[in-house]
Amino acid sequence: MFQLRSNIPRWVIMIIDQLIGLFALGFAYLIRFDLKANKEVIELEWERLSGSIIFFFAVKAIVFYLFKIHKGLVRHTSIADLKRIFFAVFTTSLVYLGLGIIRRFFFDGFYLLPTSVLIMEFVFTFMLMSGSRFLVKAFYLDSIKTGLDSENVLIYGAGISGLITKRTIEKDRRINYNIVGFLDDNKKMSGNLLEGKKVFHTSKLQDLIRDENVNTVIIAIQEPDEENRKRVVEICLANGLKVQKVPSPKSWINGEFSTKQISKIRIEDLLGRKPIQLDENKIASELKGKTILVTGAAGSIGSGLVRQISRFEPGKLLLLDQAESPLYDLQNELRTEFPELDFEVIIGDIRSAQRMKRLFEYYKPQFVFHAAAYKHVPLMEENPSEAVLTNVKGTRNLVDLSIQSNVEKFVMISTDKAVNPTNVMGASKRIAEIYAQKMNGSGKTKFVTTRFGNVLGSNGSVIPLFKRQIEQGGPLTVTDPNVTRFFMTIPEACQLVLEAGTMGEGGEIFVFDMGDSVKIIDLAKKMIQLSGLELGKDIEIKITGLRPGEKLYEELLAAEENTVPTHHPQILRAKVREEEEGQVKKINDLISLFDQQKNDEIVGKMKEIVPEFISNNSVFERLDRK
Repeated sequence: MFQLRSNIPRWVIMIIDQLIGLFALGFAYLIRFDLKANKEVIELEWERLSGSIIFFFAVKAIVFYLFKIHKGLVRHTSIADLKRIFFAVFTTSLVYLGLGIIRRFFFDGFYLLPTSVLIMEFVFTFMLMSGSRFLVKAFYLDSIKTGLDSENVLIYGAGISGLITKRTIEKDRRINYNIVGFLDDNKKMSGNLLEGKKVFHTSKLQDLIRDENVNTVIIAIQEPDEENRKRVVEICLANGLKVQKVPSPKSWINGEFSTKQISKIRIEDLLGRKPIQLDENKIASELKGKTILVTGAAGSIGSGLVRQISRFEPGKLLLLDQAESPLYDLQNELRTEFPELDFEVIIGDIRSAQRMKRLFEYYKPQFVFHAAAYKHVPLMEENPSEAVLTNVKGTRNLVDLSIQSNVEKFVMISTDKAVNPTNVMGASKRIAEIYAQKMNGSGKTKFVTTRFGNVLGSNGSVIPLFKRQIEQGGPLTVTDPNVTRFFMTIPEACQLVLEAGTMGEGGEIFVFDMGDSVKIIDLAKKMIQLSGLELGKDIEIKITGLRPGEKLYEELLAAEENTVPTHHPQILRAKVREEEEGQVKKINDLISLFDQQKNDEIVGKMKEIVPEFISNNSVFERLDRK
């Protein structure tokens, strides 16, 4: 088959445009005489026209050249090209009108063209020039994709992003997508045509998959309703379809979208929820112009907090972490994304009381977001002394210095593993919570604790692990088929931390609505499907058994606790039991045990401070009270 892949010479385009103009002129005359003009009429009109026909071609050639009509690539005709054609044809008509007036009043008393012919010639020329170009474009797009395997595609989203996606797909010669139509959540759009493609309501997806043999769904809605998107993706996965998405326009290369940027949908997109509505005025009033310290700033939650806080124009933002390389990467990101932000990168360890004292004395932070911690359950089960040193002593250092330095507010990032802990890590975080709560009221500093579950995509979490295992060909390792976890995205968690932190008045533990818990084995299966693989054929899931200290499920509240609502529907305030007066002394005694490096004594003391700490699948079960 002939394939239109080389540029048409410019002179050919100019000649074709002139022939189109001549045809439009002749057709306009025929319409004027109702297609019934006799020989005498034709001879009379030709006599009037023959003297000026040279002007007709000359004007059209000059104006079209000035408007660069011949410069556009016909096979890539765009709306901009149509605008240029319109104004060029309109200008030629104005020139014809002007020349006609001159002829009428200064020469032989006749216009260059009759008014009706002039109007029809303008309309016919524009329509024929536009139509011919789009005909060539359609032929070109069809020819370049001949021989490629065709995929039937639905575009989810009938808005601007969906329309751009359609046009980009149609222009790309490397893929052969047959766009079946558009899906949209808006029922009012259903049945409409968008550039010749029908818009279907999302409720029709199952029928379209069956009737149109759809292979792929591309999500092109930039801010979709999360529940609707989940439902669409679930249907696609159940039917073995590929699910892809269009990235945010912010990431388009030089503002232009390319099919290369269409990517597989991520599990994070599938588990996400409706965007959080923040009281941004309240947050801004608390943070704007303040010196704010974020510990663990290079970590998943810490760096997420830094990005969120940067939007609220702090006076100075202090980024504290001992991880040099991630801090360097974050520094470069902030310089690009927030060029006006005043921030300092501080390499330091919260376990060093002297280093922290120097930091507080020099920078005098007014707000502290404490995200630094050891968080890996199996590693802390094997190294309880380090869990105490960082999670307990490190927190004590920061709490004490915050009181001494009159810090306004201290927001501690805790975990659901602190509730009825079954492992050293969770117990160490609960002890840190207790210390911060007991010290609230000892000075001007208000201590607020936020507690939530697993964060999607955070360092060391299950999703990056599954991604690596899929890349390596498997198997995906799941500790138990019944293990469930709560999940939240990094931006969502950080936004709720800011909201809870600013609403807190001191002494509270805020619990986040984590939604429904998710079975880890179901998560693994969905990730396999999203990767285009088939469980049991391309990749396997291996059950490895619970790790030391691991729970089958996580809790957000202990049995002795209950909650009361706050002004934010996704944030609850936990009412916790009153801790004994001697808890601070016990915590100090626990920290002093670090020097002895005796794990049994350390864990035994932790169980004394947190009576609900009952070890699970751990060597420390022998220390539990029978």
